[in-house]
Amino acid sequence: MFLFFPTTTLTYDTLRFGEFEEFPETSDPVWVLGKEYSALTEKEDILSDVASRLWFTYRKNFPPIGGTGPTSDTGWGCMLRCGQMILGQALMCRHLGRDWRWAKGHKQREEYVSILNAFIDKKDSYYSIHQIAQMGVGEGKPIGQWYGPNTVAQVLKKLTVFDTWSRLVVHVAMDNTVVIEEIKRLCMPWLDGACGETEGAGALNGCLEGACALAEEETALWRPLVLLIPLRLGLSDINDAYIEPLKQCFMLPQSLGVIGGKPNSAHYFIGFVGEELIYLDPHTTQPAVEPSEDSHVQDETYHCQHPPCRMHICELDPSIAAGFFFKTEDEFDDWCMRIRRVRGLPMFELVDSQPSHMVCVDALNLTPDFSDSDRLERFFDSEDEEFEILSL
Repeated sequence: MFLFFPTTTLTYDTLRFGEFEEFPETSDPVWVLGKEYSALTEKEDILSDVASRLWFTYRKNFPPIGGTGPTSDTGWGCMLRCGQMILGQALMCRHLGRDWRWAKGHKQREEYVSILNAFIDKKDSYYSIHQIAQMGVGEGKPIGQWYGPNTVAQVLKKLTVFDTWSRLVVHVAMDNTVVIEEIKRLCMPWLDGACGETEGAGALNGCLEGACALAEEETALWRPLVLLIPLRLGLSDINDAYIEPLKQCFMLPQSLGVIGGKPNSAHYFIGFVGEELIYLDPHTTQPAVEPSEDSHVQDETYHCQHPPCRMHICELDPSIAAGFFFKTEDEFDDWCMRIRRVRGLPMFELVDSQPSHMVCVDALNLTPDFSDSDRLERFFDSEDEEFEILSL
């Protein structure tokens, strides 16, 4: 039996949704995941775009994690929910396209239903809170312990192996370095004639075949890529030199946003206006949702239908992970060109080939040792949130 005692966790259970601020009337451009809007003439388009992102929050009354564990993630699951949101955005781009829009009460496409079902709070959904939390336990992170951006990125990378429908490549770029040669080798497995890390996949959700058979999509010229880059943009506060490069990341068409936040509070950042970041906040507890017999989900609580939250960029904790999605090789090449043109101090290094001091874990088809990962977290992850976990 686990008892969880969060020390300082903000939730909106005690607030009224009417207290959310309206979107500002400003001539500054509004950027949301690579799309530019005018707050003066396109406010409804902005709110529609935000509402179309998957919004994962704390939930309660779901089946116990691990059979006997917690039935709610309130107070400890905010970074896990942010990880769900950034991966959910990648899946939306993968299967629906960036321009797809959600409409309340309308019949949704089957691809959308499949994506949402992958995040439902039950043990056999690919990306459920159950899967993320238990994968963390297997890697030395007890349920209820703080997950930093790097930890979530590593766990999501492991879970996507089982999603044989999406067949994503997830690459976590360490050491502030993105290696082009390494990524192209990962996304074009036909170069090595290997089927990759998919052995044993397909057991979850019970509806897809084993992944090690070379399906048509797996032998395609490019497997869709989710690139996650854990970064440290300062010591205790974000370095001013990184503010403009960070804002420019949200302007890239390949942007999946950023997971991070401020001490004790993780958020999913999707854009900016002026000097304010726009984000979706997981800190409200909603009842768990059960799919109907035909696998359809009551989805209104998975979309943020009030104006998005905002915070000044200087309040951002310097430990973040930036995400990008590339459906094709051309999109990746375009991103490389744009990154090299980003103004200001680079947040990470983009290189053509593997530097001699780096070991390519992905290319060797190895899983990182989490004793090493724990050491990395001391650099990449903020350990400010304190939880006591008592085993009785």
